[in-house]
Amino acid sequence: MKRLDNGFIQLRDVLKFQKSIFFPYKKERKNFYKYEFYLGIGGNLGNSKKRFEYFFHKLKKDKRFFVNQTSPLILNKAFGYTKQPDFLNGVLRVQSSKSASEVLKIMQHFEKIFKRKRSFKNAPRTLDLDILYFSNKTRISKKLILPHPGVKYRTSVVLPLGLMLNKDFKR
Repeated sequence: MKRLDNGFIQLRDVLKFQKSIFFPYKKERKNFYKYEFYLGIGGNLGNSKKRFEYFFHKLKKDKRFFVNQTSPLILNKAFGYTKQPDFLNGVLRVQSSKSASEVLKIMQHFEKIFKRKRSFKNAPRTLDLDILYFSNKTRISKKLILPHPGVKYRTSVVLPLGLMLNKDFKR
């Protein structure tokens, strides 16, 4: 994705939108969770759409989390290391009473369950889970940066998040 001088972005890397049973999805927020966070989901190995649906189902059953909204999925070109398959990406809005560090550990565990391998930066992957925003918190540590450094510049985040937050978008 390229940011233009006027602050807008070009969406030439977006190849298509994909709907699925859980993308997009919306439920009323629950008031008893302490935090709300936006989770980026991505993958480009195997059947990513099916894997995302299975992950959503597992997260929905996990009492530590409440998924109240998801974006549509987009298929977009890879960035960084470009000699790999296109990526399927989306965003989830999730509530939890777990801290950002605890959520990170749990999401990394989900990545392991789904056979994520970290062979090199921007390598192809089965499932990539990134905490994009966490209850308006900012943080810079060796393990976690909030908000995520790519939120303003990646088509895979900007477009799904924008569609999710657009009240006029038809679900």
